[in-house]
Amino acid sequence: MRCVTDDDPYLWLEDLESEAALAWVAERNAETKAALADGEGFASLKQSLREVLDASDRIPYTTRRGAHLYNFWRDAGHVRGVWRRTTLEQYRKDTPEWEVLLDVDALASAEDEKWVWAGARVRHPEHDRALVHLSRDGGDATVVREFDLATRAFVQDGFQVEEAKTRIGWIDADTVFLGTDFGPGSMTGAGYPRTVRRWRRGTPPAEAELVFEAEAGDVSAWGGHDSTPGFERSFVGRSMDFFRGETYLLASDGAHIKVDVPDDASAYAHRHHLIVTLRSAWLGQPAGSLLAFGFDAFLAGDRTPEVLFTPDERTALAGHEWTRHHLILETMHDVSTRIEVLTPDRDGGPWARRRLADVPALSDGSVVDTDPDVSDEYFLNVSGFLQPSTLYHGHLGGSDTTDVLKQAPPRFSPAGLAVEQFFATSRDGTRVPYFVIGPDHSCTGPGPTLLHGYGGFEVSLTPSYDAVAGRAWLERGGTFVIANIRGGGEYGPQWHQAALGAQRPRAYEDFAAVAADLVTRGVTTPAMLGAEGGSNGGLLMGAMLTRDPQLFGAVVAHVPLLDMLRFHRLLAGASWRAEYGDPDDAADLPHLRELSPYHRLASDRVYPPVLLTTSTRDDRVHPGHARKAAARLRELGHRVLFHENTGGGHAGAGDNEQFAHNEALMYTFLWQHLSPSNPWDEHGEA
Repeated sequence: MRCVTDDDPYLWLEDLESEAALAWVAERNAETKAALADGEGFASLKQSLREVLDASDRIPYTTRRGAHLYNFWRDAGHVRGVWRRTTLEQYRKDTPEWEVLLDVDALASAEDEKWVWAGARVRHPEHDRALVHLSRDGGDATVVREFDLATRAFVQDGFQVEEAKTRIGWIDADTVFLGTDFGPGSMTGAGYPRTVRRWRRGTPPAEAELVFEAEAGDVSAWGGHDSTPGFERSFVGRSMDFFRGETYLLASDGAHIKVDVPDDASAYAHRHHLIVTLRSAWLGQPAGSLLAFGFDAFLAGDRTPEVLFTPDERTALAGHEWTRHHLILETMHDVSTRIEVLTPDRDGGPWARRRLADVPALSDGSVVDTDPDVSDEYFLNVSGFLQPSTLYHGHLGGSDTTDVLKQAPPRFSPAGLAVEQFFATSRDGTRVPYFVIGPDHSCTGPGPTLLHGYGGFEVSLTPSYDAVAGRAWLERGGTFVIANIRGGGEYGPQWHQAALGAQRPRAYEDFAAVAADLVTRGVTTPAMLGAEGGSNGGLLMGAMLTRDPQLFGAVVAHVPLLDMLRFHRLLAGASWRAEYGDPDDAADLPHLRELSPYHRLASDRVYPPVLLTTSTRDDRVHPGHARKAAARLRELGHRVLFHENTGGGHAGAGDNEQFAHNEALMYTFLWQHLSPSNPWDEHGEA
């Protein structure tokens, strides 16, 4: 048996397009197809999930840009999707009339390219042109093309950028800020733009004026223009790592005026305000606070904040959105949403505040769109684990009028299902919340259960309606569980920071505590408990596999991060050193070696069956992580299946067909191993 050391025997699998690596992938895909996709019931399950994804009565969420509401839509007839728009009057109808701006399927066919929509930046406030991003088969790198919204066509000889992880944004009709790959030295080690240039129409990109340059070791540089009428100004900045950065006001003479907030704070200008979100204590205010300053007064040295939000042990900031005269504040109390409206005092006094909406318990409410330059309109989405989404349209001021715009129909039967929130006690005594969606186990007894987690990068897992999980898992009698472990943002910055770097095991101990608590409560047994996560959540799955395999009957990891000694050398990995540590730093190397699932795999441990999925076109988390772990597990004689899409990027799927296939693979795998008729015991025997 070969050991995985710094001389990795499976490095050859990191060569994405090599003949040997692709042949290995094809063999593994064939094995997984035979084990999961060729069996009875797979085709019908996949078709059922595809119906959910393609359903014509889904809510088409929109973004207001001027007089129009814009939407990107995929269904069975538009596999790659259409970018379209309508008016609010039309949108209120059950079947709105949409103006199709760009048909990505038609474009892909005409150019013989697997284009995937990656968004558009519409010029503000004119809303006449857009900078459209298109990805080849789902990668983060995109090509950029200028698009005319009046003629619904790409602008010949307009702004165009070749494939790269480009940052681009409008300054005026003939000028943009551009950061892209200009050759050696123009991209950071993480693969993002290091420079910001002012590019004028009709000139070569290489001749664009350099206005800002990040340091060599930074993650990225950025530039942006605030086109709010009466407050036009430009900003540039650098991201030193994933959580620290600097912002500068770009003066008319080219000088950089620093917005002097802590480098781990998030700050932006809105009209005459400077809004700051804290990750650490500052000016007597705790981490997690939201502060407002007068922008000009702040630049002049005034550090007197208006405190808009102060967290407590159970309440954290979830987000905020501006309307023309108000700020809508979203907070989480034990991971359930509360929404308030804050209104600045015109005479400089304290901001007024009031409750906007009563979101049901164990549910999530979020403002999905506003039009802050024009009106106090807002669009509010409310959903829960068993509550399909309802989209409300409202106006702030006076009576705060609200009406239901759209309501999604149920996609699975909630009969016999309930939602509960429990708290597990982690190894160090920390109280860890988790949601359980499923039948009453006091009546049914333990059953197949799927535990999902993420635990990183301040990402919060909040209640939402998952029609795919509902059809594929809940309707079959399974129970679905969401663990709100440390590393996420459910309780603010301190919840995230508690699992940074060498403290990463706190997140894994939290997840293990939830798994154990589910067994104690009689929800499931180890043989019927599965674990699932993707990306950083895939690292969590690798940790569970190697640290606590006895807790689980099956493990699924999507686009996972698993080699913690080389992650910083692969694609965007260098940008995550602030989250995990730096393998090139002698102080960090010991804990990273201890964390690394790939290096912890052993022949003398009993592991539950594993399914690893990835995408050849994932240019964020390198497919080599999943490939190498699968190869290592096979070498050691453990049960592992591996599936790699050729496309799809970090999402793992570039269209509904791919997504339905991936999900059907996962749920088929889980049901095979977790259903009462086919469990495996803690000794690995059937």
